Amino acid sequence: MKLLAWTVALSAIWLAAPVIGEELTPNEVVESAVTLLAEKLDGRQEELAADRQTLYALIDEILLPRFDRKFSAQMVLATHWRSADEAQRERFIEAFYQTLLRRYSDGLLEFEQDRVKVLPFRGDLSKPRATVRSTVALNDGTKVAGDYELVMRGSGWQLFNVVIEGVSYILNYRTELDAEIRASSLDAVIERLEKEAGVANDG
Repeated sequence: MKLLAWTVALSAIWLAAPVIGEELTPNEVVESAVTLLAEKLDGRQEELAADRQTLYALIDEILLPRFDRKFSAQMVLATHWRSADEAQRERFIEAFYQTLLRRYSDGLLEFEQDRVKVLPFRGDLSKPRATVRSTVALNDGTKVAGDYELVMRGSGWQLFNVVIEGVSYILNYRTELDAEIRASSLDAVIERLEKEAGVANDG
C-alpha cells in the first residue's frame, strides 16, 4: 500500500469543504478539499506536529459535517452491520472514525497541494452516487490513480470512500475487520479500535 497516496487521498475525504449557500458538484467538493487543507496547514506544520491533540481537533472540526461516517462504517462492516444492535453501531462508527483520524493525521502534515490533480467529471449528476477521478504524485514522481466516491445527501455531496490504484479503503478495512470479527467478535473489535483511538466507552 502506498501510504502517502492513501494519506493524500483520504485527506480529501476528510476535509471536503462545502461553500455556504452554494451546491457544489462532486469535482468541486474534492478540489475545494485540496485547497482547504493547504490553507489550514500553511505555516503550522511544526506546531501541529508537536501538538497532536490540536491536529486532531483541527481535522475533526472540519471533518464531521463533510464525511458520511455512518455510511462508510456501514459499508466496512457489511453483513456484520445488519446483526449489530444500535449501541454497537454507534460505538463502531465513532471508534472507526477516530482510528482513521489518528492513523492518517501525521501524514497530512506532509501534504502538498500540487500533488493532487483532479480530472474532469464524466459522471451523471442525476444519480445518487458519483466518482471523481484524480492522480496523486508520489515522492519519486510516480503518479497513481485516486478515485473519490461520493453520495448525495440532503446537505449536498459527501465523501465516503477512496480507491487508490484499484484498492478501495472500504474493501481493505472490510476484509481486515471481517476476519478479526469472525475470529473473535464485533465487541472485541470495537474495544480494540476504542483502545487504539483512545475513545472512552460510556456504555
